[in-house]
Amino acid sequence: MSVIGLTGNIGSGKSTVAHMLNELGALVIDTDQVARDVVARGTPALQKITAAFGRQVLNPDGTLNRGRVAQIVFTNPRALEQLNSMVHPDIRKVILQAIADYKKNGTAPLLVIEAPLMIETGLHHLMDELWLVTVDSVNQLARVTARDGSMEEALRRMNAQMPQEAKIPLAHRIIDNSKTLDTTRQQVLQAWEKAVKTTSPE
Repeated sequence: MSVIGLTGNIGSGKSTVAHMLNELGALVIDTDQVARDVVARGTPALQKITAAFGRQVLNPDGTLNRGRVAQIVFTNPRALEQLNSMVHPDIRKVILQAIADYKKNGTAPLLVIEAPLMIETGLHHLMDELWLVTVDSVNQLARVTARDGSMEEALRRMNAQMPQEAKIPLAHRIIDNSKTLDTTRQQVLQAWEKAVKTTSPE
């Protein structure tokens, strides 16, 4: 039983890889969903965010307007750092508890923690292995632009992240998601088989 940290820059397709791993039998925790949970209405983290950035970041129903927050932080590195300092400690607590529960009672062959900021927040130090989903810059820009609707916004988000090249030396396994889904699936299956075999009892 191993804990796998799965990461990749925006547009890399790490969620696609996480879905493939889930289909193979992994227990997958998406830290994006955890992040939504820790800033739900009434949480301490949401109160901190509102105090820092004003009620402009709230929807009429009192929930966090994630799009508005993104507009603020992706043009202001200091604001992004401030936001992360409010949210990531709570995310880390949830992840630590999930890992503890898995080590004690888990039945899945692998626990996969999917996190875009795995390395930046130091979460990778908690993992048995770090898997990095990579993509070439042309495909990355096309995917992010298609999702966000603006090449300017896509470039802003891409440039706000730690470069992919800096993450590669830290990864135990690389999954290149630049080509077809079948090619990616083959790599995922190979990584799965190696990881499960490594962690299986003799």
